[in-house]
Amino acid sequence: MVVARHVRKRFGHLEVLRGIDLEVRRGEVVVILGPSGSGKSTFLRCINHLERIDAGSIHVEGQLIGFRQAGGRVHHLRPREITRQRRDIGMVFQHFNLFPHQTALENVMEAPTGVLRVPKAEARKAATQLLTRVGLADKAACYPRQLSGGQQQRVAIARALAMEPKLMLFDEPTSALDPELVGEVLASMRDLAREGLTMLVVTHEVGFAKEVADRVVFMDGGQILESGRPQDVLDNPTHPRTRAFLRRFL
Repeated sequence: MVVARHVRKRFGHLEVLRGIDLEVRRGEVVVILGPSGSGKSTFLRCINHLERIDAGSIHVEGQLIGFRQAGGRVHHLRPREITRQRRDIGMVFQHFNLFPHQTALENVMEAPTGVLRVPKAEARKAATQLLTRVGLADKAACYPRQLSGGQQQRVAIARALAMEPKLMLFDEPTSALDPELVGEVLASMRDLAREGLTMLVVTHEVGFAKEVADRVVFMDGGQILESGRPQDVLDNPTHPRTRAFLRRFL
């Protein structure tokens, strides 16, 4: 589903990604751990071209993201072409970014009706089903200000799912939540994992990684230092930096 090769990203003089190589199989759940500033979120943003990489390549389902090759050269895609690529890649951010003037149902309906031109009646039915899927059928008529942080994040997940993505990216989806609200968001993500959705998750929730991930990747300094099964990376890490990081959580 995802093939990243030698991915590099620089902000000014700071090289944030220093040659990332990663493959994600269809239906796989990969959790990326690492300290703040290690490049985890930047890498996720590069996958759907919210950030343009400086070197290397990223393919999603065999399609080169953000660029096209022609005449032996690589050319940057037009904005409309990039938007078309993003339709297959859902992303949930740290902050919910819901439209405050729309209800939960309207937030979920917005992209299918506005981007895909799905008829409103059809989009409403699908959005209702998605809110039910994340446990919020009774909150369809509520505005974001009437919802808890955990409920808003679950609406954001439903909104991303409304485009029927082939790949879901989660960028620390629980980091902005009060501790007692984290569980409800992780429960929705567990359900998605059980359904076989391909997921790349940046999180500090080590328990979630142990329970749900097929593979755990540890990043630091813009590089992948360790990758493997959760029981190997979390219980028996081989890299000293991974061991030092995990001592804070285990």
